[in-house]
Amino acid sequence: METNHLFDKIKPAETIWYIDDDELVINLKKQDPELKWPDIMESWESLTLGSMQLLKGASIYIVGDSTEINQKVAQELAVGLGYTPLSTKELLETFAKQSIDSWLLAEGSDSVAEAESAILQSLSSHVRAVVATLGGQQGAARRAGKWRHLYAGFTVWLSQTEATDEDSAKEEARSHIKDGILAYSNADVVVKLQGWDTDHTKSVAEGCLSALKQLILSDKKLPGKKSLYIRLGCRGDWPNIKPPGWDPSAGDDVSPSGF
Repeated sequence: METNHLFDKIKPAETIWYIDDDELVINLKKQDPELKWPDIMESWESLTLGSMQLLKGASIYIVGDSTEINQKVAQELAVGLGYTPLSTKELLETFAKQSIDSWLLAEGSDSVAEAESAILQSLSSHVRAVVATLGGQQGAARRAGKWRHLYAGFTVWLSQTEATDEDSAKEEARSHIKDGILAYSNADVVVKLQGWDTDHTKSVAEGCLSALKQLILSDKKLPGKKSLYIRLGCRGDWPNIKPPGWDPSAGDDVSPSGF
């Protein structure tokens, strides 16, 4: 048994094992007794079942530089979770009655980003959806000032990397978040991709759920906090949510403390 692949952490000091006739019986003590384990090991099946109890209906937004990768991973996640798959690219092209490429040529990336931002605003009140966003410079997620409605759900940044091992990939992720150079670093979690192959879509989706599981287990109030953020109107005050009546144009100049 590979204990590093268990669904969640256990208490080694309280683990009991004994031999019953010809069987080895192991009794594992969960570190979090309230968390229901769909299976003893972490897998795609256990993660999809376990994530539903953790997410509590909160939507997921997939961001990153490749629209195609965002769409494929979002579709895989939606099927696994029983969520609604949505693509801002498809919604924009239906609305504009033209392709994103022709829109870019005619009006430029700023116009496309503004339109996607409006789409994200309309989707921000949706629950149980996995939203694939536009990649590249034309994507709203690439711009720090366009994250107001992305904060309504859990965001996953699919970051393509040149790291050759897990340690260097983790260090690269920490560096991006610390420097805050890319707007993508606003994402709740980062999943590193070394190259891309559509055959690996499910494994990438599994990595997304594993990262989200660890995030939510570190702070179980996060789904409720996302819900509160939506109810207060997605005012851009994530993660330090201000009291009702707070005016975004007033910045942080408020007397009551945030939630």
